[in-house]
Amino acid sequence: MRKALTFDLRAYGLIIALAFIALLFTVLTDGDFLSSRNLSNLFRQMSVISILAIGMTLVIITGHIDLSVGSLVGLAGGMAAILQVWYGWDTVSVLLLTLLAGLLLGAWQGWWVAYRGVPSFIVTLGGMLIFRGILIGISKGETVAPLKESFQRIGQSYLSYAAGYILAGIAVFLLFFLTALKRKKRRKWGLKLEHPVVSYGKMAGYSVLILAFVYMMNRYLGIPVPILFVLFLLLIFGFVLNRTRFGRYLYAIGGNSEAARYSGINVKRHIFAVFVIMGLLSSLAGLILTARLNAATVGAGQMFELDAIAACVIGGTSLKGGTGSVTGSIIGALVMVSLDNGMSMLDIDPFWQYIVKGFILILAVWWDLSSDAGRERS
Repeated sequence: MRKALTFDLRAYGLIIALAFIALLFTVLTDGDFLSSRNLSNLFRQMSVISILAIGMTLVIITGHIDLSVGSLVGLAGGMAAILQVWYGWDTVSVLLLTLLAGLLLGAWQGWWVAYRGVPSFIVTLGGMLIFRGILIGISKGETVAPLKESFQRIGQSYLSYAAGYILAGIAVFLLFFLTALKRKKRRKWGLKLEHPVVSYGKMAGYSVLILAFVYMMNRYLGIPVPILFVLFLLLIFGFVLNRTRFGRYLYAIGGNSEAARYSGINVKRHIFAVFVIMGLLSSLAGLILTARLNAATVGAGQMFELDAIAACVIGGTSLKGGTGSVTGSIIGALVMVSLDNGMSMLDIDPFWQYIVKGFILILAVWWDLSSDAGRERS
C-alpha cells in the first residue's frame, strides 16, 4: 500500500488569501484589526452571512439560486420585532413563529421552482421584492425597537471562558480521534492513505487554530453565541452533504438533473427541500441580526443575498451546480466580512467597498470557470 505525501495548495488557497487579508489590514490599522475586540465583532457580523451561505451552498449545488434571502432576513427580523415590541409576545413564541414563517415562505418559493418549473432566478427575484414590500407594509416604514433582553441574548451574549476552553478541548480530541478512526478504516479496506505526517500535521494545525480562536475570544468577552449557531449548522450540513443519501443526491442533481431523474432520484422533492431549508436558515439569520442590533429596520438584510452568493463562489461552490462545500462557503463568508470590516476600520467610503466586493465576486466566478475549463481539457 502506497502512502502519499502530498499537499494540495489549491485546497488551502482560501486560507492563504484570508491570511494575506488579515496581515494587510493588521499593518494598515496598526494592529487593531487583530485585536480581540475587533475579532469578536467580526465573527458576530460574520454569523449572519455564514448562515445564509450554508443554505445558499445547498441551493447552488442543485444548480439554482436564491436572490430573496436578504429580503427574507429583513422580513423575519421585522416580524419578530413587531410581534414582541408592538404586541408583547414572549421570546420563545416569537422565535418559533418566525422560524415557521421562514420555512413556509421557502416552501412557497420551492413549490414554484420545483413543481411549476419557473426558473429560480425569476421566482426569488420576485420573492425579493414581495418580502421587502411586506416588511415595509407591516412595519409602516418605522424602526421597531427595543426588544426584550431574552431576545437580545441570541445575538449579543457570549459563552463563558471555561465553557469556551472545554469546547475547544472536545473539538481537538474529536479531530485526532476521527482522523485515527478514518485511517484505520481505510487501512482495513486497502484504500490509499495519506502519510501520517500529513494527516496528523493537519489536525495539529487545526488544533492550534481552534485554541488560538478561543484564546482571542476569551481575551475580550468570550465566544459570541451567534458563532455557536454557525458551528452547529456547519457540522449538521457538512454531515448531510458528505455522509447522507440526501446530500449525494443534491450533488447528482446539480451535476446532471436529467441523469439523476433517470436514475430514480426525486429531483423535484429535493429541489423543494433545499428552498425550504434556505427559508428556515434565512429566518434564523434574521432573528440573530435583529437580536444583535436590538432593532428591526426596513433596510435590514439589503445586499445580503449577494454577500452569501459571493461567499459560496469564493469558497469553491460552482454556479454550474454539482460542486461545493459548506466549509468553503464559511471561509468565503469570513473573507467577505473581513474585507467589510477592514475597509470600515480604514474609513474607506462605502462606494469603494461595493466596488471592491463586486470585483472580487467577478474574479471568483472567473476563477471557477477557468478551473472548470482546465479540468475539461485535462
